[in-house]
Amino acid sequence: MEHRILGKTGLSVSVLGFGSAPIGFLKTDESAASKLLNGLLDSGINVIDTAAMYQGAEELIGRAIGHRRGDFVLVSKCGTKVQEFDASPFSPDLIAFTVDRALKRLQTDALDVMLLHSCDLKMLERGDALGALVKLRDAGKIKHVGYSGDNDAAEYAVTLADISVLETSISIADQHNIDVALAAAAARNVGVIAKRPIANAAWKEISQQVGLYKSYAKTYTDRLAAMKIDPAALGFAGPLEESWPELALRFTLSQPGVHTAIIGTTKEINAKKNIDYAAKGPLPEETICEIRSAFGDADPEGKWTGQQ
Repeated sequence: MEHRILGKTGLSVSVLGFGSAPIGFLKTDESAASKLLNGLLDSGINVIDTAAMYQGAEELIGRAIGHRRGDFVLVSKCGTKVQEFDASPFSPDLIAFTVDRALKRLQTDALDVMLLHSCDLKMLERGDALGALVKLRDAGKIKHVGYSGDNDAAEYAVTLADISVLETSISIADQHNIDVALAAAAARNVGVIAKRPIANAAWKEISQQVGLYKSYAKTYTDRLAAMKIDPAALGFAGPLEESWPELALRFTLSQPGVHTAIIGTTKEINAKKNIDYAAKGPLPEETICEIRSAFGDADPEGKWTGQQ
């Protein structure tokens, strides 16, 4: 498994990471989640991404691989409302409570990275949410502070001295942040985690989407249809169920400044396929250019911003 340095954090991260939203929201059986998570670590994946709002995911991770804490880089996100604590979103009190809760659930003394979870630009500019995380970093509960989000808020976040990591949407159907946030992050050596790197399998019919993907897959599905990409014409002549995800994942991992891309799945076989795709390395430059051109041609007015 290829590793890259996550910007100014200095952390060595696998190019593939695991996003835990599916095992939380889809209420994955604990034994199945444990087998999946331990298998991922055994395969060389060392980035585990979670969030306060991923219903049960933090607890599953803690119980499954808490004993292997030295084997992975732990990323979580906070700021959204939680049931146990009545405080305003992104308030310092809520952030402090959520971090302490995460430490207990994840069975760790410190989080490698804690991200503000998609607060808007106005909230970032106020500074109190970020200040709360900085205070917790200085107390040793967090090693690095970051932001998860898109568009103008992401571009602004990476200009802030205390932001070391950006998690943002980058895929064949979500390219706005490549030109905006990714370029700004690279200029400041901010580590970049690409979320939704295969565009929620947007090549599928909406009727084929399941679970949490159904609610927000349509935007990507509509975009990809408008782009009229043909994997076979780009040199991917195999079955579409293989060629599409390989093309999509390798496109995301080919973007300069992306350090790791988090895949979300509950199935070991899907994880193994993504590992194999990533091992093939970057796409040819001409293929990347064709995909970039297809995006621009389908959105000539630049209205396709990053999906929150």
